[in-house]
Amino acid sequence: MRISLAKSFLSVVGITMLAVSFSAHAEYVWLEREVNGATSAYIGELDGTRLAPTAIIAPRAYLADGKDLPLTTEAERLVIGSAVKGDVRLVASRVGEKGILNYYQAKNGRSEIKAVNDLELVPTEANGNTFKLVWKGNTVAASQVNVDTSEGWRRVLKPAKDGTVTLVTPFPGRYLLEVTARINGSVTIDGKKYEDVRHTATLTFEVKN
Repeated sequence: MRISLAKSFLSVVGITMLAVSFSAHAEYVWLEREVNGATSAYIGELDGTRLAPTAIIAPRAYLADGKDLPLTTEAERLVIGSAVKGDVRLVASRVGEKGILNYYQAKNGRSEIKAVNDLELVPTEANGNTFKLVWKGNTVAASQVNVDTSEGWRRVLKPAKDGTVTLVTPFPGRYLLEVTARINGSVTIDGKKYEDVRHTATLTFEVKN
């Protein structure tokens, strides 16, 4: 099911939000902060099938100031550097089934309220539970935001009148927020034209006891 954003926004950047149900098994990239401070990147689903990191193209991990972080490839994950301060981001792409070009934009942490990725969910206040969706510097209203957790608890968040979504965090664990957008128009890379282009953004963070 496709749900459009406001017409004025469509006329500027041409993007359509997709309401992706959990039964659709939409894959995404997400980040997990490890006990030693390093960050791991995975592709697939939090509680489902995980793909090898070689399935994604040109992964780049970095901080808000643009500083790149070193990446190491392991069997089921990418390992991002060592302990760092602030939120960590990773971008990558993948050509999926039926020639769909996917851009993945993942973020771990909710301390920073300024978006850096093209498509990013950011808290309205540092470490808060209310989030806004930003596309290339413009705040937009998502049709819905999917929530998954390490405890198997799932929710679908609907936007308030101001376009924000608010998440209740009733128990400790890892929380993952995901939203997918389809771009109107095609993209040509290395001479190949892609008619179906999608951006998927995830935000992960830990809730302690």
